[in-house]
Amino acid sequence: MSLDEYKKKRDLAKSPEPAAKAQHSGEVLRFVVQKHAASHLHYDFRIELDGVLKSWAIPKGPTLNPAIKRLAMMVEDHPYEYRTFEGTIPKGNYGAGEVIVWDEGTYHAPGAENREESEKLLRAGLHKGDLKFILEGHKLNGEFALVKIKADQDNSWLLIKKKDQWATSDDVTRDNHSVLSDATLGDVRGGKAGTAAPVPKRPVARASEALGSDATMPHDLKPMLATLIDEPFDDPDWIFEIKQDGYRAIAEVQNGAVQLYSRNNKSFNRQFASVVRALESLPGEAVFDGELVALDDKGRSYFQLLQNHLRSGHGNLSYFIFDLLYLNGKDLRALPLTTRKDQLRELLPALPGIEFNDHIQHYGKDFFELAQKNNLEGIVAKRADSPYQTGRRSKDWLKIKIRLQQEAIICGYTEPRGSRKLFGSLVLGAYEGKELVHIGFSGGGFSDALLKEIYQKMQSLIQPHSPFDRKVKADMRITWVKPALVCEVSFTEWTDERLLRQPIFLGLREDKEPESVIREIASADSQEPDEPPGKRTHLKGQESAGSPKKSDQQESFGAVKDKEVVIGGHKLKLTNLDKVFWPEEGYTKGDVIKYYRQVARFILPHLKDRPESLYRTPNGITEKGFFQKESGELPPGWMTTKEVYSDSNQKNIKYFICQDEATLVYLANLGCIEINPWLSRLQRLEFPDYFVIDLDPEDISFDKVVDAAQAVHEVLERAGATGYPKTSGASGMHIYVPLGAKYDYAMAGKFAQVVATLVNHQIPDFTSLVRDPRKRQQRVYLDFLQNRGGQTLAAPYSIRPRPGATVSTPLLWEEVKLGLSPQQFNLKTVPPRLERLGDLFQGVLGSGINLENCLDNLLQE
Repeated sequence: MSLDEYKKKRDLAKSPEPAAKAQHSGEVLRFVVQKHAASHLHYDFRIELDGVLKSWAIPKGPTLNPAIKRLAMMVEDHPYEYRTFEGTIPKGNYGAGEVIVWDEGTYHAPGAENREESEKLLRAGLHKGDLKFILEGHKLNGEFALVKIKADQDNSWLLIKKKDQWATSDDVTRDNHSVLSDATLGDVRGGKAGTAAPVPKRPVARASEALGSDATMPHDLKPMLATLIDEPFDDPDWIFEIKQDGYRAIAEVQNGAVQLYSRNNKSFNRQFASVVRALESLPGEAVFDGELVALDDKGRSYFQLLQNHLRSGHGNLSYFIFDLLYLNGKDLRALPLTTRKDQLRELLPALPGIEFNDHIQHYGKDFFELAQKNNLEGIVAKRADSPYQTGRRSKDWLKIKIRLQQEAIICGYTEPRGSRKLFGSLVLGAYEGKELVHIGFSGGGFSDALLKEIYQKMQSLIQPHSPFDRKVKADMRITWVKPALVCEVSFTEWTDERLLRQPIFLGLREDKEPESVIREIASADSQEPDEPPGKRTHLKGQESAGSPKKSDQQESFGAVKDKEVVIGGHKLKLTNLDKVFWPEEGYTKGDVIKYYRQVARFILPHLKDRPESLYRTPNGITEKGFFQKESGELPPGWMTTKEVYSDSNQKNIKYFICQDEATLVYLANLGCIEINPWLSRLQRLEFPDYFVIDLDPEDISFDKVVDAAQAVHEVLERAGATGYPKTSGASGMHIYVPLGAKYDYAMAGKFAQVVATLVNHQIPDFTSLVRDPRKRQQRVYLDFLQNRGGQTLAAPYSIRPRPGATVSTPLLWEEVKLGLSPQQFNLKTVPPRLERLGDLFQGVLGSGINLENCLDNLLQE
C-alpha cells in the first residue's frame, strides 16, 4: 500500500484531511489511535514507518488485556500529518464522520537502541506478518504485536497485548476523550470543545479510631488455626474467604519497624524483604495475620511457586492479610471477626505486594464452586462473630480443600533403584494425638537439584532406629532420620489403611515445627453440629490414581517365562514374560502384555487402519530402544500390513497395521512398549483425522506445561473448536483437535500454526515456537510441526518406556490444573480408570470441526 490509495479515495478539496505527502518526524517514531465515528464506530491505529502512517482499523478498539485479541484490518497508508487530525469528514466523502485523537505517543521495536534499528526490525516484522512494538502513549503503554492471520489476505491481522506491567483487564476504551483537545466525538459533532474533568484519584482510606481493649503490643503470637471439613455449606452467620496456598505469617508493625514471622516464630524478614519494605511505610502500631504467597499470571497462589521464589527470587510475591489483631494501643482479638476485618479494610492503603483478603457472607456452596472452577486450593469458612483464639485450632474457623495437600514429617528415606540417585522415596509421618504415625512414601516431584538438596539436609539427621512405635512395611531398606524436617505433599486420596495415595513432594515447610504436623482427614466429627456429615464432592472425573498396592504389583505372569495363548483364533507364543522391564518398580514384559490386553478395546480404535511406528525396548527401559517402521517378513500371515510410499526414504515401506487384540499382543511380545500411529488412516492418507499441538517442555516444570495447555484450550474455545488433552506419558502434553479427515495435512498444519502462534503471543514468557532445544531453554515448545504425513505420536493409552511405566492418558479439562503429574497415570492405574471413565478420546474420531468457521471466529474477536 502507498499514499496513492489514500489520494484515490479522497477529494481533499472537500475534506479537511491532510494532503498526501510522505514526511519523517525527528529522532523517534510516533503512533496515533484515532476514534472514528464513520458508518461504523471504530478505532484507527497508525504507526509511523518510512515516512507514512501504516494503518489498521480496529472495530472494537484496542485493549490492554492479553487474554483478548482484537481484529485489525489493514487499510491504506496515511500521511504523517494525519496523526494530529481531529474534526468532521463531511457526508459524501470517504470515511464521513467525526474523528478525535484518542491516544498518541512514541513507539519502538523491542530491543532496538535507535530509530534506524527500530525501523529495520519493524520492516522485517511487517513483511513476516508478526510485528512487535512497544507503545509509550497516554492510554496505551507496553508491548504489543500485530499478527497476520491469513497469508492470502494481507488485510486480516490480530492486535495482541503482551503480558507486562501495563497489562490489565480494565476496559481502556471507557475513556472517550481526545488526548489533544479533551473533546469527545459528541463534542466534535456539536461543534464545541470538550470540557470533561479528569477522573479524581481515590483517596487513601484512613482507619477510624480502633475499638478493643487498651493493651501494649503483643509479640511472638501463635496464629489461630482452622479445622478441616469435607463439604461447603451456606449460613448467614458465616463468612467465606479464599484459602491461600503459602506460608502463614504474623506481621508486627511498630512505627516503621516490622517483624514478619512464621507460626513457629521463625523470622521471614530476610526471605520476604519486599513485603517487609511495604509494611514499613505504615504509620503507628499494628499486628496482622495473613498468608505469604506467590501468584501465577491469573492471580492464583501455589505452594510450588512460593518454593521457586525462595530458591530463585523470581515470582509475584504477595502478603494476603485476613485479620487485624492489634491497632494503636488496642487489642482487637476479643472483637467479632467482621469488626476486625472492617477496620483492616479501612486501614490498608494501596501498597505493592500487600492485599486485603476479602470475603463473602452466607453463600459458601457457590463460593466453593467458583473456587473449584478457578483451580484454587480451597476456601475457609469463619463464624462472623468469632473472636481470635491465639494458638488454638477452633471449629469457629473451618477449611474446605479442593487441592488435596498434607503437611508431613520426613522420617527416613529408601534406597534408590534403577537410574534414580541418592534416595528412592521419603518416608512420611504425622502426629495423631501424641503418637507419630507413618502416613506413606513420596518418590515423585523431585528434580535432580531438589533430590540433592533434600538428601544433604537429611545426612546430619540420620539415626539408627525408626521414630515410629509401629513397624513400617517397605520393599526397600530404609535409612531413618530424626523427625525434624517438615514438607508439603499433594495427593489423590487417603487409602483405607490411612496412607496417602500418590503423594507428590511440593517443597519443604521451614515455617512449621514437626510437633504441629497432624494427619488431617476430614470426617463427620469435624462438621459443625448443625451441618450434616458428608463425603468430599470431587470434580467430575477427578482421579484417585495412586500407586498400586503391593499385591497388585506382583500380579502378572508370575515366574512363567514362556506361554502360548489363543487370541481371536490366532495362536501366539509369548516369550520371556518374567524379564524385568522396569527394575525400580519390578514391572515385567508380562505386565506390559497384560496391560495391553486389559485396554485393548479402548486403544484399538485409535490404532486401526493406521500405519504404526513401533518403539521397541526388548531389554527394558535401562537400555536404549529403537524405532521400527518396516515390518519386513517378520509378522505372521494373518497380520495386516500395508506398503506406503515414503517421500523421505523414496521407497515403499511395509508398515504394521494394528487391527485387533492379537496384533496388539504380538507387538507387545516384540518388546514394543510404545506404539506410535499416523494421524491419518489408510483410506485417506493425505487427510488427517485430527491435528495436534505437542507441548514439549525444555528444562521447565510440568506446571508450566499445564499453563500452556490451558492457554491452548482458551484459544480453541474462542475459535469454537473442541480440544482433547492427554499426557504424553513423558514430560509434556498433547492436545488433539478432530478434523474428520476433511482437510489435508497442509491445511491442518496451517491452522495448528495459527493456534500455536496465538498461544505464544498470549504467554510469551515461557513458551516458544523455536524448534532448536538449545534456543528454547526453560520454555514450553508449542510444536505444530507434527501435523505432516508420516509423523507419529504416542497413541492414547500407550505405555511409555519411562520410569514409573507411565501411560499417555486422555484427560478431562477439569483435570488439567496445577498439581497434575504424568506419574499419576501408569500401567497399573489406567485400566481401572478406563473402566470408570471410559474412552475420553472418542470425540477425536468424530466428524470434526469446521476450520473456516473457527478461523473466522478468531478474526471476529
